[in-house]
Amino acid sequence: MKKLSTSRRRFLQLAAGTSLVSGSLFARASAHSSTDPRIAAAVGDGRLLLEFDSKMRTRLWHGKAALTRWAAADYLLLKEGSRLDDFVMQRHTTQRIDGPLGPGIRLQMTGVAGTRLEKSAEVDLFERYPGFALYRVSYRNLEPQAIAVTRWTNANLRLLPEGAGAGPAFWSYCGSTHEDRRDWVQPVLPGFNQDNFMGMEASDYGGGTPIVDVWRRDCGLAVGHLEMTQELVSIPVRHEGTSVEVALTKELTSRQFGSDKLSARLLAPDERLATHETFIATHTGDYFAVLDTYRRIMADRGMVSPTPPNAAYEPIWCAWGYERDCTVQLIEDTLPKVRDLGLRWAVIDDGWQSNVGDWNLDRDKYPGGEADMRRLVQRIRAEGLKPRLWWAPLATAPGSDLLHDHTDLLLLDKDGAPQAVSWWNSFYLCPAYAGTIDYTLALVRRFMGEWGYAGLKIDGQHLNGVAPCFNPRHGHARPEESVEKLQDFFQAIYQTATGIDPEAVVELCPCGTSQSFFNFHSINQAPASDPESSWQVRHKGKTLKALMGPSAPFAGDHVELSDGGADFASTVGVGAIISTKFTWPSDPKPKDSFLLTPEREALWRRWITLFNERDLPRGTYRGELYDIGFDKPETHVVEKGGRFYYAFYGHSFDGPVSLRGLAAARYRVRDYVNDRELGEVMGSRAVLPIAFDGSLLLEAVPV
Repeated sequence: MKKLSTSRRRFLQLAAGTSLVSGSLFARASAHSSTDPRIAAAVGDGRLLLEFDSKMRTRLWHGKAALTRWAAADYLLLKEGSRLDDFVMQRHTTQRIDGPLGPGIRLQMTGVAGTRLEKSAEVDLFERYPGFALYRVSYRNLEPQAIAVTRWTNANLRLLPEGAGAGPAFWSYCGSTHEDRRDWVQPVLPGFNQDNFMGMEASDYGGGTPIVDVWRRDCGLAVGHLEMTQELVSIPVRHEGTSVEVALTKELTSRQFGSDKLSARLLAPDERLATHETFIATHTGDYFAVLDTYRRIMADRGMVSPTPPNAAYEPIWCAWGYERDCTVQLIEDTLPKVRDLGLRWAVIDDGWQSNVGDWNLDRDKYPGGEADMRRLVQRIRAEGLKPRLWWAPLATAPGSDLLHDHTDLLLLDKDGAPQAVSWWNSFYLCPAYAGTIDYTLALVRRFMGEWGYAGLKIDGQHLNGVAPCFNPRHGHARPEESVEKLQDFFQAIYQTATGIDPEAVVELCPCGTSQSFFNFHSINQAPASDPESSWQVRHKGKTLKALMGPSAPFAGDHVELSDGGADFASTVGVGAIISTKFTWPSDPKPKDSFLLTPEREALWRRWITLFNERDLPRGTYRGELYDIGFDKPETHVVEKGGRFYYAFYGHSFDGPVSLRGLAAARYRVRDYVNDRELGEVMGSRAVLPIAFDGSLLLEAVPV
């Protein structure tokens, strides 16, 4: 008989306690609940404890820390205006389970709201994923007539404050997209109110990762869904009083094509309404552990980021410094400097095309047509560089041949009008329509198979999410098919590109948006996506290293977008790939704003050399070691080859810091940017006095 591991034995001991009635529940993990007469059922694993009373209301604990008070966490809103949240528990059972997520425990409960509705709830906890509860809720109509439902809500919980203290009481991660391109990680101050809708927040801004996480200094609470496609839900975060409210909610009202009338979801007699599979998670530290767990659970279910090729980790030069005035001559004159600095990619950016949509060559810049483009690609390769091509699919401009000849490709809104892509002054194409897919894949075969590009830079904020499509010519079963099948559209692009070149790099830059997790299994490089600050470079890096994997090829985007236009430290320190769009003296003179002056060239050369020597993107990002909100100074760690690379950031800092994560051994610590020795530390008690302004990057090397 196979011997149980200590962790599994502990899990089964704790989980087994959930089969008992209130009075002896979960005694080892939460003695506080053992004498509470309100508890009718509970389930927990030593980190997370979910308690339910006789009315199926919920209370949460993290270890011995109270997270919420009793609340009706799950409910329906009816068209008549009432809210159904009072369900009397009829029965509950527990059982051991095993499956793709490994061994676990399941609590099943059933309750009724008078003679109107029956509520069923299942909560699963798994040994492999402590502190992470999978939560399924459904409702069955018990009445002889249909019930009109306008909204369902799961996991409506209020995170209690830890206590009085300086600074924000809470921090948050919200995976939603906003037109103002706000930070993904923010302090939750009084009055904070963010709906976090996962659909379109503006005509061409939407999508995201369906998770919110709010944490205080000692622990935190996360809510999200575990469906395998993007869903049109909201996950609001609101600071009210002293607590922060979170929930997962979905509107069930809709409009039919060409109609102004809103219709509710009619639940027929004996019909069951199943909500989306939800999760509730608790944790210590910041949001990184929850996103990492979410990624691993989705991988267990088959949604995995592809293994990146070596080329995905190499540093990048992009011709966008010349913007749309870029010419072949400007690119060719810059290539020797790109190679000399140690960069390995040359990206041909926006401006090569006749228009957005047709994607033919601009004959003023490429008078020889495709022969000129192939010649440019060969020149890039002759310099020892890899060529990548910028492209913005799913958009077509007014006046394009595509729009004239193929109006059937358009994504239409509920009024029958084309959906606008405002940034490109274009219209959306529907990603779920076969004609759009065929046309797009033919372009991929031209760019890579005929022109010889080694990678694609797929760009545009409109690519993170799309609106429901009401085009009657597409034969959609539901308008939401366009939303759900956007990920399949990107998968088709990825498979076509890597079918031509197995080492192809496919980058998706959904400008300024909070990238959709559902697109990650179709790309092998993700950038910081037009960061508006160095803070965005760093917290986007932490987020994407959690969602794609701790060694994922995350690019810091053009360093010219960082604070001061030259903050390489924020890219290198988080294990990101250097990218730059510098221009180089030539005739005619390029734009001064990105000109690589002798002073800037010395700085660029120094950082690119440091990047190439250490190759930190291939290391393991240790995002669990430091809390990005509460730990001061802000700290990031990359582990590679037995060495630990610490990156500290702040306006100014002078004091001791703990070097977390080190083994019980002696390490020599040095400032590898300025080549300064800072002494030795013991891993078990590694504390080091430091002082810096802006940033400090250290290397801890085993002695």
